[in-house]
Amino acid sequence: MTNYHVLVVDDEAEIRDAIEIYLQNESMIVHKAGDGLEALAILEKEEIHLIILDIMMPKMDGITATFKIRQEKNIPIIMLSAKSEDTDKILGLNIGADDYVTKPFHPLELLARVKSQLRRYTNLGTYKVSEDEIQVRGLTLNKSTKTVSVDDNDIRLTATEYKILELLMDNKGRVFSIEEIYERVWREPYLNAENTVAVHVRRIREKIEINPKEPKYLKVVWGIGYKIEK
Repeated sequence: MTNYHVLVVDDEAEIRDAIEIYLQNESMIVHKAGDGLEALAILEKEEIHLIILDIMMPKMDGITATFKIRQEKNIPIIMLSAKSEDTDKILGLNIGADDYVTKPFHPLELLARVKSQLRRYTNLGTYKVSEDEIQVRGLTLNKSTKTVSVDDNDIRLTATEYKILELLMDNKGRVFSIEEIYERVWREPYLNAENTVAVHVRRIREKIEINPKEPKYLKVVWGIGYKIEK
């Protein structure tokens, strides 16, 4: 894993420097910022492949920064939170983060999540061109360009949202359990990650469905999981 550019955003220099050491040991190039405004400035100048972003920061917090980043970019975002409550984790996912790590954390855990996100992000375009497009009525997913559209209107998905939708569309009509979706997409053992999957599915629905409460494409099979309707 070489030449990846990772942006570490935290108002505590000690945390930035500690994360930098572990990332550099994996041959990653590290950019550092002390708040959301600095992070946005770096994103304007540098090609960044992943962002590690603290929630609580001065000038511009992680929530606001993520919202602004998601208006332009789909690169993976791992949020850092000093709190362990589910509401904080869900808030981060709702505004566009792909994953979260609760402080205090073990650097090797964070590094494993960084590798996982980069692997998924860079592997999205590995399919053959002959198999590059999947259609379900007005919903179209193009594997070659990693784009999604509904009735010819482009839909902006995060890397994780795209991967979930791709899995379901590749297996139209098949019901996937929450555990299976998590292990197939996150590529790690499922450990009480129901909220994580549910939040991502809800965000996908809000983007691809005319009425998310009466979904046309992404259906829930109560007590079992989710599927894309044939």
